[in-house]
Amino acid sequence: MRALIEKRLARGAEQADPLSRLLAEALGPVSQELQDFLNDSPIAAAVLLGLVERSAGLHVILTERAEHLNDHPGQVSFPGGRIESSDAGPVAAALREAEEEVGLPADLVSVAGCMPEILTGTGFLITPVIGFVAPEFRASPDRAEVADVFEVPLAFLLEDGNLRSSTRERFGTSLRMVEFDYDGHTIWGATATMLRNFCSLIK
Repeated sequence: MRALIEKRLARGAEQADPLSRLLAEALGPVSQELQDFLNDSPIAAAVLLGLVERSAGLHVILTERAEHLNDHPGQVSFPGGRIESSDAGPVAAALREAEEEVGLPADLVSVAGCMPEILTGTGFLITPVIGFVAPEFRASPDRAEVADVFEVPLAFLLEDGNLRSSTRERFGTSLRMVEFDYDGHTIWGATATMLRNFCSLIK
């Protein structure tokens, strides 16, 4: 599986720009308010889609964000956050955030590559960084940012029947979305989109 993932990431894919991809998910007209919001400079961010080897196969590391956070409180997400001026780039930012949020040392991560950026309806331009995590990793979450850390089997995410369609509204515009439900967690929004894209890449 690792060789396949690295090969697909290295090959890359030509895709429409992130704004066009987001607007293509609109059901009906796009409101002027949403267009104006998205035309502002997005906030650059990076997340780590960490694949850790467990006895039952590869698992994806996810977090549940703390309820008091300003951005996406209570939502399921990957470890990650804004790219700071001190970061060398998206990979450095994703690794730094993963260590800060879930106690994952960078030396336990072997970076395989990055997927294309996605733009969210909340104005974040996110680079998904794919990394293989050593099996000795055990989460040590920062409770100031993370309410929970859990892992989802990659096999579960790859099963077509576990992905469902939904819609969300942003500035009066309905957007097509996808969701997963796993062990009491609803995975939606940008996180579910990145998981869907990753699964499509390796299928």
